[in-house]
Amino acid sequence: MSAVRPSWMEKPRPVTRAAKAVALTAVVALVLVPFLIIVSTSLASNQEVVDNGGWVLWPQHPTLRAYHQIFDGGIVGHALMVSAGVTIVGTAVSLACTIGLAYALSRPGVFGGRPVLLLILFTFLFPPGMIPGFLLVKGLGMLDSYSSLVAPVLINVFNLIVLRGFFQSVPEELYEAARLDGAGDWTVLRKIVLPLSKAALAVVGLFYAVSYWNAWFYASIYLNSDHWPLQQVLRTYVINGAQIADTGVSEAGMVSAPQTIQMAVLVVATVPILVVYPFLQKYFTKGVLTGAIKS
Repeated sequence: MSAVRPSWMEKPRPVTRAAKAVALTAVVALVLVPFLIIVSTSLASNQEVVDNGGWVLWPQHPTLRAYHQIFDGGIVGHALMVSAGVTIVGTAVSLACTIGLAYALSRPGVFGGRPVLLLILFTFLFPPGMIPGFLLVKGLGMLDSYSSLVAPVLINVFNLIVLRGFFQSVPEELYEAARLDGAGDWTVLRKIVLPLSKAALAVVGLFYAVSYWNAWFYASIYLNSDHWPLQQVLRTYVINGAQIADTGVSEAGMVSAPQTIQMAVLVVATVPILVVYPFLQKYFTKGVLTGAIKS
């Protein structure tokens, strides 16, 4: 007599598959419909937006006038370059520092490894406040410089712990074999640990990139308007209902921003992450699954 298979191995019933399809369709609609409305509104004319009560699901006469307006002024274009530069440089530096510290803390017998790890976890549980952070940035002379957007958040404790755990999961036999061949720590990290950790590095790198790209709070505190990244400009457009004129952010430099321009800026701020994610999706999925299995 054949053994009864577990319920999770059985073929799902038609009702179950239909319920899954309905739930998946609802989730996709909840994600895509708002994004479609945003894109459609950015492509519609001001009069069409007014006629439809502020939102357009499908523009009758699509136009790129809103995109021409935001890029002709130079403010959004400059902010886009600032965000791209901060994201690329910040992600690279943060990854390098996180990898180095995580590898050092993952190896047994490192001098001072446990006290340093406890100190890092303490900062995770009890983060410094806004005022001490501002005083530190000011004392280091980083006010109104792009380094103020990177240095305070250079290493994320969660990402550090994830990489440390992944490095610890590498079989010890590989480390011992490399030592027997005369390889040093740098060679072991570069030729053994990093190639085996591509999935985890992709996940952590994506976390850092999204964090730097979406950051606006530190920019509002540490930077003048001439150096604002895209997200802070977007906040001014959407939250305050105004756009920045060439004269800056003074009262005279704030003018009314139509709904189409606000949505166009929102699209420009969202599309880069959507474009990058498909290239990292396979590593992201593998990293998440590997972390779930190992934990």
